[in-house]
Amino acid sequence: MTTLFIAGATGLVGGQALALALADARVTRVIAPTRRPLPVHVRLENPRLDALVADVAPEGWRADGAICALGTTRKTAGSDAAFRAVDHDLVLAVAQRLRGAGVTRFALVSSLGADSRSRVLYTRTKGDVEEAIGRLAFPSLTILRPGFLDGERAEYRPFERVAGTLLRLAGPLLPRSARVSPVSSVARLAVEAAIEGAMGARIVGSAEIGQG
Repeated sequence: MTTLFIAGATGLVGGQALALALADARVTRVIAPTRRPLPVHVRLENPRLDALVADVAPEGWRADGAICALGTTRKTAGSDAAFRAVDHDLVLAVAQRLRGAGVTRFALVSSLGADSRSRVLYTRTKGDVEEAIGRLAFPSLTILRPGFLDGERAEYRPFERVAGTLLRLAGPLLPRSARVSPVSSVARLAVEAAIEGAMGARIVGSAEIGQG
């Protein structure tokens, strides 16, 4: 029986991962720290994220496997520095706390094009944090690099809605790596990696995610 830790459970991928985990008979307990409260569930622990990160004790971080689906956008964050504070600094801090508490299986939701040498802030930040987490030496590390996420966000983003529609229409003409990534597939792969991820590090690209 498994205890899962999910960071980013109010987001698009994290929310679906949480629902899958709570419905999974293999999972007996889910720890999902958030800034705003989640609906109560008998198997869910929902501490405040900022308080948990500030606490150096390992007790609140102990789990068998973990998923990190934290992330924001440059527009939402308001500046380059504020964006990096979430997508790099906070993500890395969560990974460090989990590794220090003995977590052995870690699934990171990253992005297509993640590259620490990229000139684009978003993909460079994703690449930087992937490399930093790789150095933590989780026995089982799965990095998911989805393309454009196909799912219904609580936050209305008109540009993304139009882009998603166009990509879905053009899907049959595009290479698999350029097609939309179903959020349900990303969440399912993350949960499986956190519960039964094989030893070693692997990257799951958008082409593979699209087949899920």
